[in-house]
Amino acid sequence: ARKMEDIKEIKTENETIIEEDATQDEDNKENLNKITSLKSLGPFIAERENSKNTIYLSDVPSICKEQPCMLGVDEAGRGPVLGPMVYGIAYCPLDSKKALEELGCADSKQLTEEKRDIIFNDLNTLEYANSCIGWAVEIISPNVISTSMYRRTKCSLNEVSMDSAMGLIQQAIDAGVNIAEVYVDTVGPPEKYQEKLLKRFPNFKITVAKKADSTYPIVSAASICAKVTRDHALKVWQFPEGLVIKDNAFGSGYPGDPVTKRFLSEHIDLVFGFPRLVRFSWSTAENALADKAYDMEFDEPDSEKPKYAGTKLTKFFKGTTKTGEVKREECRFFKQSHLNNVIEF
Repeated sequence: ARKMEDIKEIKTENETIIEEDATQDEDNKENLNKITSLKSLGPFIAERENSKNTIYLSDVPSICKEQPCMLGVDEAGRGPVLGPMVYGIAYCPLDSKKALEELGCADSKQLTEEKRDIIFNDLNTLEYANSCIGWAVEIISPNVISTSMYRRTKCSLNEVSMDSAMGLIQQAIDAGVNIAEVYVDTVGPPEKYQEKLLKRFPNFKITVAKKADSTYPIVSAASICAKVTRDHALKVWQFPEGLVIKDNAFGSGYPGDPVTKRFLSEHIDLVFGFPRLVRFSWSTAENALADKAYDMEFDEPDSEKPKYAGTKLTKFFKGTTKTGEVKREECRFFKQSHLNNVIEF
């Protein structure tokens, strides 16, 4: 009887362990689909295919659906030859500026990477922040950037940028955010960008300005989300080409960085070019390819007119003179067989 009780106890313990493991697996799966802290950002990105764009929208605080909100837009990684460009938005009620100030949302370019990480983590974990501030990002793949710029109907980087910004604003609207004011760090001339945004979103007060991230805290918050996301996208970058780069040591990605230059020169496939990490439409990449990669020659299409083995079909419909008289050449079969038409038609 005692043995049977022991067996039952062991069975109960095993079932408990299995249930706990199953719960943990579900939690891990959930973590891969949500960004709830800085720690969960890397695993979320690593789970996605880096040759495609990825859009992430945080949970919308209920107050942002009820009260009129301001929304900021900014990007990170526009200039580098390596890695994705990331667009970010952040939004909060018009009277929640204090929460942005407490987070430390100032000019994001003046913040260190460590400080940006802390602000991003606080934004997602502290109740006073995540109860009134929401955010979203689009990770635009370097592969998508280059193919857009090289395709037959070319799409400039400015167009890619504007499409991403407008797409994220629309995502926020669709999620129920009550947007009243929009602040955007400009791409190109502010006037043209503002006109384009007003045409798409005529009901909002829209401000497009240079260095908006240092002027408007909500734009700075968007910039921090974009920059932190790009930094971590590079840290967890996976090479489908099979490259193993220790600590992803390819530098900042900017064309002037000597580490980035060395990476470009050392990782050229002489036939297929660069790995997907590289924006191959950048002149830096084009010049590196021109110096090292094999020259390719493509057959020119045959410019000669096609040759026909026999008489063209259209020839049998010709022969009407200006006077209306029909003069058709006699069919070769009739000639060879010495036959004549009995009835003209």
